Amino acid sequence: MTEPVSERTAPNDDLAALLDRWARGEAPEPVEVLTALFAGGAFVPVTAAGKVIFLPDDEQPPTLLAFTGAEVGAALLPSAAAMVHCDAARLRDILERTGVDVLGIRSADGQGVFSARTLQEWAAYGPGAGMRLSWSTDPLAVALRDALARRIREFPAVRSVWVSLVRWEATGEEHLMLHVAVDEDLPSASADLLMRTLLAEEVERGPEHPKIGMLPLHTARHADTVAELDRMGLDTVRHDPATGRVQVLSRAYDAPPERS
Repeated sequence: MTEPVSERTAPNDDLAALLDRWARGEAPEPVEVLTALFAGGAFVPVTAAGKVIFLPDDEQPPTLLAFTGAEVGAALLPSAAAMVHCDAARLRDILERTGVDVLGIRSADGQGVFSARTLQEWAAYGPGAGMRLSWSTDPLAVALRDALARRIREFPAVRSVWVSLVRWEATGEEHLMLHVAVDEDLPSASADLLMRTLLAEEVERGPEHPKIGMLPLHTARHADTVAELDRMGLDTVRHDPATGRVQVLSRAYDAPPERS
């Protein structure tokens, strides 16, 4: 695969600083890292023929490599012929066209790993999107809530899932959204597998139904967001792996019965 060469040479210093903090054992919010990536992009290594270099691994799927700066990339991967600057849209395009699902970004001392789904969801639902969440009685939302109650035990790292209707103020577009709180590093393989299981085995989304998005959250790093979601009165499915107990919260259960 050949990519046009970008004239940009300035490193993404904000992204580098955040990844270096990760390497020191600090915990910058993934929100900060993704914001920096989308603001300044990253540098992708290419061969002399201009083809993107991917990282093969015997135990993991191929990874798209990227670096916070051209000099950092040249130092860490001297076999590359050049470093091409790519904005977030170009990075997502490379992942989509090649079928590679993982983006690995290196700074001088740190690194971050993101799934293609995380980048896609962030582009659609991240800061600046003017996202507003609300409780939904859409049949598909109810089906997702009920399916989660049946299947959540199969995913021990998943602690809570909130089902909502999300509306973007700028466009008026509406989707269904699952916020998935997990006790594992992001991007979450458990949240991704849960989403794929629901769509493949539990709910059938026709052309008349709204789209469904998913955003993973870390229970500790995103504790404030988790607490905020709990206060919003959304349909919620909680799972305690220690006891196997599943709790389902919904306004539908609080509503008085209809009079005949």
